[in-house]
Amino acid sequence: MTKNAAYILDIINNSSNHLTAEQIFLSLKEKNKTVAQATVYNNLSHLYKEGLIRKISVEGYPDRYDKLLRHDHLVCRNCGKLADIMLEDLTEKLQSQLGVPMLSYDLKINYICEECLKKEKGI
Repeated sequence: MTKNAAYILDIINNSSNHLTAEQIFLSLKEKNKTVAQATVYNNLSHLYKEGLIRKISVEGYPDRYDKLLRHDHLVCRNCGKLADIMLEDLTEKLQSQLGVPMLSYDLKINYICEECLKKEKGI
């Protein structure tokens, strides 16, 4: 693993947020002033393909990256905010229904966050 890939993996694993490639780039730039955005995108792609990080796609928003720790996500329909939620692991139930080997699953539950609810109510 390259030094930049190790730094990127460290940034993601030590973050409590769901970071975009741009946020990761800015964080990595603090350690390596000469790093290019393409380096970050290439390393994110490699780390994802190797199964070392999760990529979370929400329509209309940039992809975000997350650690592998087993959890699911709440996604605000209005602002795209992501929040972690710990639900029962459904791997065995899903696997028994599929009939083909399952690598993983990513459960995203759409909702409206508190901030957006307040805006809708004019609070």
